[in-house]
Amino acid sequence: MPAILLAVTGLDPQPWEARLRALAPRRDIRLWPQRMGDPAEVAYACAWHAPRGLFARLPRLQAIFSLGAGVDHVFADPELPDVPVVRIVDPDLTMRMTEYVVLHVLMHHRRQRLYDAQQRERVWREHEQAPASAVTVGVMGLGVLGRAAAVALRSLGFCVAGWSRTAKTLPEIETFHGDAGLDAFLRRTEILVCLLPATPATQGMLDRKLIRKLKRDGAAAGAYLVNAARGALQVDADILAALEEGSLAGATLDVFADEPLPAASPLWLHPKVTITPHNAAASDPRPLVANVLRQIERFEQGLPLEHVVDRARGY
Repeated sequence: MPAILLAVTGLDPQPWEARLRALAPRRDIRLWPQRMGDPAEVAYACAWHAPRGLFARLPRLQAIFSLGAGVDHVFADPELPDVPVVRIVDPDLTMRMTEYVVLHVLMHHRRQRLYDAQQRERVWREHEQAPASAVTVGVMGLGVLGRAAAVALRSLGFCVAGWSRTAKTLPEIETFHGDAGLDAFLRRTEILVCLLPATPATQGMLDRKLIRKLKRDGAAAGAYLVNAARGALQVDADILAALEEGSLAGATLDVFADEPLPAASPLWLHPKVTITPHNAAASDPRPLVANVLRQIERFEQGLPLEHVVDRARGY
């Protein structure tokens, strides 16, 4: 039976290997680098930041499965062979991201950081609170994760819009697309949620120029940013500058170009910034391994792989 190679860095591979062996006891499971065996026997690679050049050394590789929502780590390999790269789309991953987005949009909407500061100072003071229906939220990226987050925010009463590279529609949610629709989307957005993939077109997109286009005179009393996509999209120095000049009232950042975020980064201690360690939609081996194995079984039955990445678009 064709072998499945688990190749991960930055994660503990043990839970992934244990889950693979538990759900597929008859499969030949290999672990890079300790138990890789003959590379010619590997048909499938389950990867997270695998070492560059590894896939090119697998002559009979048939598919690469990313063990997370992003695939930019796969395409960073300059020797990537011409085989399908498959994104993980799973209800567990989607719900985790939705929870994160809702949590942090509500935190900014309900001014929780202000109340946290008051608690530390033992200040008992209530502030005027606008209803969700008066606050405009914009979701950049309307893939599976973005659509789910937008629908959840709409169900809470927020005035939600979405932006994507290509035209998409969602019930009860205004949508914009392409370069032509970006400025109009930003002008009506007070709380910006970024769930775009990391591609050459989106690199550095969250800069001061973009932030300055957000709506600052609405019910949210300022503009806010929630980036749970990829660190390559944001320009940290521009976010700090926007916070200092007031064009940004607060930010939640789950991702960074350099991870872990260096201890010297001024973002750590900024009073208007919330930092989380790239855990918005943490990959849980239990459902995700089952997802990958289902895909492999379908593929071996002659059915097409689902959620294959379009290499031209990068997602």
